[in-house]
Amino acid sequence: MKVKKYLWPVVGLATIGFSIWLLYHEVRGLSLDDVWDSLTAISWKGWSLSALSTLLAYAALAGYDRIALQHLGRKVNLLFITLTSFTTYALSHNVGASVFSGAVVRYRAYTSKGLSGTEVGILVAMCSFTFFFGTMFLTGLVLVYEPDITERFGDLLPVGASRTTGCILLVLCGIYVAGSLLKPRPLKIGSRVFPYPAPPLVAQQLIIGPLELIGAAGIIYFALPEAGNPGYMVILGIFLVSFSAALISHAPGGLGVLELLFVTGLPDMNPADVIAALLVFRLFYLIIPLVMGLIVILLFERAKLSEPDEPSTSG
Repeated sequence: MKVKKYLWPVVGLATIGFSIWLLYHEVRGLSLDDVWDSLTAISWKGWSLSALSTLLAYAALAGYDRIALQHLGRKVNLLFITLTSFTTYALSHNVGASVFSGAVVRYRAYTSKGLSGTEVGILVAMCSFTFFFGTMFLTGLVLVYEPDITERFGDLLPVGASRTTGCILLVLCGIYVAGSLLKPRPLKIGSRVFPYPAPPLVAQQLIIGPLELIGAAGIIYFALPEAGNPGYMVILGIFLVSFSAALISHAPGGLGVLELLFVTGLPDMNPADVIAALLVFRLFYLIIPLVMGLIVILLFERAKLSEPDEPSTSG
């Protein structure tokens, strides 16, 4: 048990250290002044569009919870869903191990609305699957459009990808969608029944999952200058690779991993501009939401403490 408890934190720290070491060799000629100059060179239009992209990403994340609650047949106030989802991802994106850290926040919030522990577990699994499905679908589209995207990372990635890989991913997504249309029997595990998501929910997953990633990648794209910029689809592809690698690494906030893969994947751009754009991403997608999420938690717990105790039913 002790080994399991400390395994992922050790893996995360080791990944951060190794990534920062590799990144240092990529950007060792940079100075803080170079990065500051790149930050100040971002136009107000770029800042504004990056902020709007952040709103799109977090609005889509709220859709994850809404889809899962619809699947469970549970009705919860939309504002409550939005605040819970926002707080969950604001914390999990920064802490790392997003499934576990997010489950704690969701359990505390949704059990206060009458959901059981099992239902919260299904909700967390459904949200994770929506993200996975959206990532696979969007990656398939990007690989069909830009099949050579992984060649930008040189020897950093152990596997390559091609248009064929993209087609395979899209076929797998199509099988999942077709399964919903065929209405298979619910899966039974013990006394629990797990129905296949209905077509309207799958249609929402096809939209909401990719939207979150499109918005998150947009933060970086709009913060980058035009000089050497390969276009949004390439930036999106690099983001999908780097963000997935950051999640697998369990590094809090993907620290070092995102920077390394983006600097490596954009060899025609000034590294200072790339680092500046990633600082904007961390500010909008990680730091500001974390501060706001902590405030939401404090207000929620304060409200729960001020609630009157339930009357005793004992004789």
